[in-house]
Amino acid sequence: MLSELRLGRRTWLRSAAALAGAGAIPGWFGQLAARAAIDRARKRSCILLWMAGGPSQLDTFDLKPGTDNGGPFREIAAATAGMRISEHLPLLAQQSQHLAIVRSMQTKEGDHGRATAHLHTGYLPQASIRFPSLGALVSNELADAQADLPGFVSVGSQGAFTQPSVAAGFLGPRHAPLVVASDGIGRRGGGEGGTLRVEDLTSPSISEGRWQERLNLLHEMEQPFLASRPGPGTASHITAYDRAARLRSPAAMRAFDLTEESEAMRDRYGRGTFGQGCLLARRLVERGVPFVEVTLGGWDTHNNNFDQVRSLCGSLDPAWATLLADLSDRRLLDSTLVVWMGEFGRTPGINPRSGRDHYPVAWSMVLGGGGIRGGQVIGRTSASGMAVEDRPVHVPDLMATICVALGLDPRKQNVSNVARPIRLADPAGEPVKEVLA
Repeated sequence: MLSELRLGRRTWLRSAAALAGAGAIPGWFGQLAARAAIDRARKRSCILLWMAGGPSQLDTFDLKPGTDNGGPFREIAAATAGMRISEHLPLLAQQSQHLAIVRSMQTKEGDHGRATAHLHTGYLPQASIRFPSLGALVSNELADAQADLPGFVSVGSQGAFTQPSVAAGFLGPRHAPLVVASDGIGRRGGGEGGTLRVEDLTSPSISEGRWQERLNLLHEMEQPFLASRPGPGTASHITAYDRAARLRSPAAMRAFDLTEESEAMRDRYGRGTFGQGCLLARRLVERGVPFVEVTLGGWDTHNNNFDQVRSLCGSLDPAWATLLADLSDRRLLDSTLVVWMGEFGRTPGINPRSGRDHYPVAWSMVLGGGGIRGGQVIGRTSASGMAVEDRPVHVPDLMATICVALGLDPRKQNVSNVARPIRLADPAGEPVKEVLA
């Protein structure tokens, strides 16, 4: 059947209003509370397009033509006046009114694992604290506890560098991602003919009454054992069975059935795993899933950078551009934040293997859709691409910006596994105000 592939908002608003009245919320966060009061009825979602391996900013969104570091790619004019991006993203260039390109990301982690964890959680890894990923945080804040579909779905994250960083951490198994796997694709994740699947997502060949009787019997047998052994292990067990039972509802299973889409629409997204994953992301947010991550691997381009980036853009460009247009056509884009990023950028200098190496010092990421003022470029790097010259943006700033765009208070705290309160975003960060609508 499966083809190829609430702290509640009302509670927070009352608290924020009380603090604002007492003069406790300075400027920007007072504006956030006021805006949230206006938008409180609007359901928000986030789609993270994760570029595993670290995409080259100099060959996508911050080209340096005519310089020693520039490489062979040309710039093209986007639909937004003054904005220029890679020639290999022509369809996305026509959707530039929705995009805010941040060219001044500045981080310190150049190791794939640590950098991936940093960008997914907003915090540097620590041995004692199991920080939850952004998807788990959004699920915890925005997911409907009674929904059949999970609050966090991860598509194609089983590749290198990514899987450990999409975990729920101290928020627990209820906010762990449902992983939609890709078959026959390998690390790159963008090839043609890929299959997306949820393990065992088929309806059992028994009647609904018989199915419910079996579930009730299972609960009766397990209850004494689970009650006598509380803890993460039993919580994971209960959650796994509960989620599996809910997913078998016809409406939930249909969400993953891409054959309901027209052949023309599937072609527009691209028939590879990444393209079909983006189509699945649209179907999921359309049904109320608050966070979907879609991974496109293969960006660790130490060798043959330009051939690899050209090939990857062949999957990225139609999928991302169609996702934005499709969300807009369905009036979902105003309430769906779309984030594009990897764990770091690539070196401006080209190595002897025609590749680019890890470079966290100055790189690019892109925000678009709900809560974002599109059609602009934030920050600037030097002519060589070696340094940020204007408006540096750090990971805590980015996480605070994402929270605000989703209508969340970045200062809200969750209690960690070591009983320490942890804010949604590192308090060192400030929202990038000029990006926010």
